[in-house]
Amino acid sequence: MSDEIPENGHENGEDVPVVELIIKASTIDGVRKGACLFCQEYFMDLYLLAELKTISLKVTTVDMQKPPPDFRTNFEATPPPILIDRGTAILENEKIERYIMKNVPGGYNLFVQDKEVATLIENLYSKLKLILVKKDEKKNNQLTSHLKRINEHLQKRETRFLTGDAICCFDCELMPRLQHIRVAGKYFVDYEIPEDFVALWRYMYHMYQLDAFTQSCPADQDIINHYKLQQAMKMKKHEELELPTYTTSIPVDIGDVQ
Repeated sequence: MSDEIPENGHENGEDVPVVELIIKASTIDGVRKGACLFCQEYFMDLYLLAELKTISLKVTTVDMQKPPPDFRTNFEATPPPILIDRGTAILENEKIERYIMKNVPGGYNLFVQDKEVATLIENLYSKLKLILVKKDEKKNNQLTSHLKRINEHLQKRETRFLTGDAICCFDCELMPRLQHIRVAGKYFVDYEIPEDFVALWRYMYHMYQLDAFTQSCPADQDIINHYKLQQAMKMKKHEELELPTYTTSIPVDIGDVQ
């Protein structure tokens, strides 16, 4: 495997289980974090639990363009994310989510039940993928309408995160998607989240303050290259040499969002 990154790791001398998450590496350098949404979502879930010291988290990146022999031997063609807990490997996204909820210490507290929020954030990613194919005002408007509903929800609840003032699994699902909308939407079709969605920007501001997000977030270049590969576009040579950048600013005055 290409690289091992102990994230928020503390010494395992406290009877704290070590949980390993294997994630896709950057498609640019094959080492840093890649732009897989599910990898980041579970990384965030587990990072939050490591902060609470219920687990010790080990994160390993794997270059899927050149997977090492031991990865192929152990997992064949299964792509990350892959969770390993005390020798047991969990391979499918739904199973990983269920495993974190039921078997990882503290995980149950992250998985709150809220049908309204679950419905609110589903299908957001599919709307992003539709706008990236080509500039289309109707598809842009559909994405904006969906973001408007999320903004109105946050406005109504007046909480820091989606279900309250504590972060939960829904936030770990939504925020990586919002980041892809910001970075890829702007790059490919000049789409921007409207500045008047103040509650949504306030939410993103709070998420940007969290180590769980910033430590798991891929570089802008990796998000862009993720979609270039999907569209069979070639990466320019200079992109491999660029220093990674991370968009975490907000276009709303901080005084308005605290």
